[in-house]
Amino acid sequence: MAKEMKNKEITDMNVDFAQWYTDVCRKAELIEYASVKGFTILRPYGYAIWENIQRIMDAEFKKTGHVNVAMPVLIPESLLKKEGELVNGFAPECAWVTEGGSEKLEERLAFRPTSETMFCDHWANVLQTYRQLPMLYNQWCSVIRWEKTTRPFLRSREFWWQEGHTIHETAEEALAETEQQLNLYADFCEKVLAMPVVKGRKTEKEKFAGAVATYSIESMMKDHKALQSATSHYFGDKFSRAYGVTYTGRDNTLKYPFQTSWGSTTRLIGAVIMTHGDNNGLVLPPAIAPIQVVVLPIAQHKPGVLEKSEEVVKAIEASGIRVKGDFSDNSAGWKFSEWEMKGVPLRIELGPRDIEANQCVVARRDNGEKVTVSLDELVAKLPELLQKVRDGLYEKALANLNEHTYAATEVSEVKSIMDNGGGFVKTMWCGNEECEVRMKELAGVSSRNIPFAQEHIADTCPVCGQKADKMVVWGIAY
Repeated sequence: MAKEMKNKEITDMNVDFAQWYTDVCRKAELIEYASVKGFTILRPYGYAIWENIQRIMDAEFKKTGHVNVAMPVLIPESLLKKEGELVNGFAPECAWVTEGGSEKLEERLAFRPTSETMFCDHWANVLQTYRQLPMLYNQWCSVIRWEKTTRPFLRSREFWWQEGHTIHETAEEALAETEQQLNLYADFCEKVLAMPVVKGRKTEKEKFAGAVATYSIESMMKDHKALQSATSHYFGDKFSRAYGVTYTGRDNTLKYPFQTSWGSTTRLIGAVIMTHGDNNGLVLPPAIAPIQVVVLPIAQHKPGVLEKSEEVVKAIEASGIRVKGDFSDNSAGWKFSEWEMKGVPLRIELGPRDIEANQCVVARRDNGEKVTVSLDELVAKLPELLQKVRDGLYEKALANLNEHTYAATEVSEVKSIMDNGGGFVKTMWCGNEECEVRMKELAGVSSRNIPFAQEHIADTCPVCGQKADKMVVWGIAY
């Protein structure tokens, strides 16, 4: 494995991880700050990554019968208040419109922080019979939440996401939907983004406002902090009752449908940066990389080098792989640094001696390894090399998760782990919210979730000493 070199344009991640992260976001040309405080501009390269996430994820949604819709961006205040828990949960983050043109509005309108209310309002108008169920909707949009502290992709006052909203005839169907979508997110993170996750149910304290149950997938970043990567919520019939969503059932009586919602956001881009990035910048999983292969002619001023490089680019492009040739007059060193910063999975180097030998050098971004490949076999070899990059990224991320996940039986152990590098800590828990709050006060961690894969760490809760039958994963979260 090649020794990692340090890009001097970005802060060393081992010195200041937060600044390293911001440097990468900007130097890789993913985002730029907008003139409105707390808002960011998603630049073309950053948006191209989001487009690839959308494309792959949307195809998976459609395989399970979901269809895309578009709901209004503004929500009347009276509508938002119909289900009390939701409005109370989001009230501090709502941005309001009070004037339209030069006229003061009769009722305030909230920029959507989430769209449960609008979907329920719509369903109340169009749902009539059980024959229309289930309704499996999703929308791709942006939402506004007036965050006090912002950071690119992780927390901003406007962010892009998908929000799925579905209604079902039975609670069992809705619960199955909730679990199905959580598993879809987990598979996407692990297979596409090369990020291992911990699946589980949120505690009552940490669940989504208004939900009966919230489920999450939690990822570990390189600094050993947690990032909630997606959530899936079961609402029962609470929202249906609050918004008067009814249908005529099979027994010819009015019934309330059971509802779910689930979502993932551009936060996934932040997760990819902090899971795979290094001191040279981005390291992108091939499936979402806007450019999967970059071709760099070496000594391009010499006869035949540019022509052969262009020929290689066309052949790779014809195979369906996203490729770019850098034929600029910048130095080879500058080009290497630039495309490493942008996280391109594979780099092809092609110089006069390579052409003479009918070969090229292919370098992997994930570990710097180089292999010599015959030009006759290059196009056929690239999918295998791209898969190796994905697998290499996943193995590193899984090792980071496993090596920094600990079991503890005492609060003092949890605090010691956090004081010495951090990570995920598994403990038993009695289920009492007071103990959850106390753990935060004493050890500085929050519950990430109650994993589906339960283990028996001890017989008692580390906070109160009472009998405990649930294992919780704790961590410091973004």
